[in-house]
Amino acid sequence: MPVVSTNNSHLSLVKFMLFSLASLGLALFAHQLYAADQNPYEQNYRKQSAGDLRSLQAVPDTKMYVGNHKNEDNITMLEDGYDLMGTSGFSAKEAASGLALQHAKSIKADIVMVYQKYESAQTASSKLQLIKEAAKNGGEIDPNDLEEGPTQYQYHASYWAKLPMPLFGVHVIKLKQDSANEAAPKELPGLKVIAVIKASPAYNMGLVRGDAILKLGDVTLNTADDLFAAVKRYVGQKVAVELQRGDEAITQFVQLNARK
Repeated sequence: MPVVSTNNSHLSLVKFMLFSLASLGLALFAHQLYAADQNPYEQNYRKQSAGDLRSLQAVPDTKMYVGNHKNEDNITMLEDGYDLMGTSGFSAKEAASGLALQHAKSIKADIVMVYQKYESAQTASSKLQLIKEAAKNGGEIDPNDLEEGPTQYQYHASYWAKLPMPLFGVHVIKLKQDSANEAAPKELPGLKVIAVIKASPAYNMGLVRGDAILKLGDVTLNTADDLFAAVKRYVGQKVAVELQRGDEAITQFVQLNARK
């Protein structure tokens, strides 16, 4: 009997250990599911516009790239025929770039550009500087200020969708010229070209970044809405474009694409 009792106790202990390990596994699995829900790229995502911009593909093969210069990368993406869906930005000690790709796939982006920049950390030199300033000014130091702080990074991601070939093919802004003699800045004529989409009618006619478009056909361009209306009016036609390139006034013709 004692032997049987010992074996039963041993079997009960083994069952308890297996049950405990299984419970631990379930707990770890549940934690992983919870952690997966805490995607900072998703939590800090901001749409660029009210429209439902997304990939033209039902199931896009989303690509992720690591960038270094956001402004230059943005222009390149526009010139390559992509439009900005939205961005994510936040500060954290660590954020896996794979989470940016995960969110990009969930919103059906074609490309996500990821950026990481050093933000701050409490280093030995910064603590020494605090001590020097306190000694110089005769002030006191908060002990919490001398504790080792975690390194923080700024994370940023931009999400892009490929557009169909446009009717004209430019991205423009309205520029204003500051004047010290006027209460309000003076608007410059026309629309400044910030990006020309490759292989578009605007690209083929020789329009380049930095040009100012003054007229399209008979329409004088003062706002982006003016350009939109003019392109809509002359869709599929060959039309004159008046522009300013530096100090030179130029008139060229462009064959606008037709709607498909």
